[in-house]
Amino acid sequence: MKTEKLLLELEDLCEKCGYTIRKERGTFRGDQCVVEGDKLIVINKNRPVESQAAILASVLKDKGADEIFIKPAVRKKLEELWSRMDRFKELEEPAD
Repeated sequence: MKTEKLLLELEDLCEKCGYTIRKERGTFRGDQCVVEGDKLIVINKNRPVESQAAILASVLKDKGADEIFIKPAVRKKLEELWSRMDRFKELEEPAD
């Protein structure tokens, strides 16, 4: 699945979860927030498509993607992204 198609699928899933997605330009990475009770995801449209997809995948992981139907091909890509995110978090965490 091409990254652009994956991005559209992830945007659709996030909207089904009640999020409004805004794509803006700036020097920010992007993430989710709540503004006056509305769930919002802000994405930096200047960032690569892969980075935009990672933001949406992160939101879906936090939301609990088991609550909604996700196409098998999309779920496979999401699980790959989540696995990569988990590996990066492990590398960032200091060893005790």
